[in-house]
Amino acid sequence: MNKKVILQDLEQRDYKETWDYQEQLFQKTLDLKIKNRREEANLETPNHFLFVEHPHVFTLGKSGDLSNLLVDEKQLEEKDAKFYKINRGGDITYHGPGQIVGYPILDLDNFFTDIHKYLRLLEEMVILTLAEYGLKAERSDGETGVWLDVGTPFARKICAMGVRASRWVTMHGFALNVNSDLGYFDLMIPCGIKDKAVTSLNLELGKAEVDIEEVKQKLLRHFEVLFEAEVVKEKTSV
Repeated sequence: MNKKVILQDLEQRDYKETWDYQEQLFQKTLDLKIKNRREEANLETPNHFLFVEHPHVFTLGKSGDLSNLLVDEKQLEEKDAKFYKINRGGDITYHGPGQIVGYPILDLDNFFTDIHKYLRLLEEMVILTLAEYGLKAERSDGETGVWLDVGTPFARKICAMGVRASRWVTMHGFALNVNSDLGYFDLMIPCGIKDKAVTSLNLELGKAEVDIEEVKQKLLRHFEVLFEAEVVKEKTSV
């Protein structure tokens, strides 16, 4: 089992460009797994973890409802935002500047073959990171992602999640609001869940801005422990 995870920080990158790159990494791993099975080879499969910050974009998952996007094409242009239908689970979500987006492209055969556990560990990574900032974050029954004040009228989401998996290879991932412009969330019904607010780390801490690089390092540290992985940083080549 290969527990080494290659980290690339793509910094600010267009959504479609990043999606295409994810697909390349995802397909290469799938192809290796198919080769191993057909030829009884024993080739090592890689694991990747991408960090990225996207320009304003709305994405709709396979089971999503387009009516959860509350603006039309012209209004999207006015807001300098794009829209894509994509192949992950979940409904509609927003990505934009000030948000940490993480895309783990893992061969879960290297770790454990359990998608439920995979999602719960990603949530736990975020929960433990937010605890370092003094926030009590938690899960909400039936609603993937990470929330604050669950079970109260003040429940609010701080991290969205949506993944795709094939032959135990994952793609897509999580989006943690750090210094996000929350006004963009008013242009949709986040994850198709009505009457629930969205928040960000800087808002919760009462700060103008939180150090995003510091948050990334905390996330990675918890990821390594939870997944018993070794994260190795690689220079960006795309």
